[in-house]
Amino acid sequence: MASSIFSKPVLVICLMVCASFGIAIGGKFDQEFDITWGDGRAKIVNNGELLTLSLDKISGSGFQSKNEYLFGKIDMQLKLVPGNSAGTVTAYYLSSQGPTHDEIDFEFLGNLSGDPYTLHTNVFSQGKGNREQQFHLWFDPTADFHTYSILWNPQRIIFYVDGTPIREYKNAESIGVPYPKNQPMRIYSSLWNADDWATRGGLVKTDWSQAPFSASYRNFNANTCIPNSPSSNSCNYNSTSSNSDTSSSWLNEELDNTSQERLKWVQKNYMVYNYCTDSKRFPQGFPADCVQNS
Repeated sequence: MASSIFSKPVLVICLMVCASFGIAIGGKFDQEFDITWGDGRAKIVNNGELLTLSLDKISGSGFQSKNEYLFGKIDMQLKLVPGNSAGTVTAYYLSSQGPTHDEIDFEFLGNLSGDPYTLHTNVFSQGKGNREQQFHLWFDPTADFHTYSILWNPQRIIFYVDGTPIREYKNAESIGVPYPKNQPMRIYSSLWNADDWATRGGLVKTDWSQAPFSASYRNFNANTCIPNSPSSNSCNYNSTSSNSDTSSSWLNEELDNTSQERLKWVQKNYMVYNYCTDSKRFPQGFPADCVQNS
């Protein structure tokens, strides 16, 4: 059921233009992404079906999507750096550019062998972030590929792991909190060294004898709106799979009762940090959006 937020004219217009028509194109990495840095450390192999990033003491590596998106439902399968990955960060996120950028983050903070990975999430709007939630996963993310998904529509952002929602960030514009809705964003991903902060706040440093570190990506799938031009807020519905539903139902998708229970299960058992409960960080009171997003 559509939220009442669609009564706002700008979002009604977006809904109409985003649903305008469907295109089916291949979801291969060589068609959808550009390798942007790493001097050969990032590779697209298996006829475009697999992408790998690597990190050594000299450099990490990264890639970005060819297209920008204005709302979407995006899936990517990742297999993270195995073994002693302390100090490394595998980042997978959506972002616009500039000092007032919007951003939706998955960051996987490396670990000592046997310790759990920390999955760090954040949402930026108009250049302001500080909306971190962190989780430990209920499986080994280095042993096999797992699907990490972002749903971004005018009402909410939902982070999923293997189809299970782990976080929902709702639009709080009604109480004066900016929400990402006007700036198209690209997908970015990188593998890089962050041992000044990533593992136990920087206490555990990268063990370069374990390098090169490597992360792998496959099965990219996206149902999105692609803007008609860089300066346009109108867009065409796009799917990377010819088997995808060509409707734009994701534009007003929300969690049903079963999904809400799964979200509560994850947050009760696997959440290890929530900015909306960090009273030491916010002694003057929690951010306004915590009313809807705690």
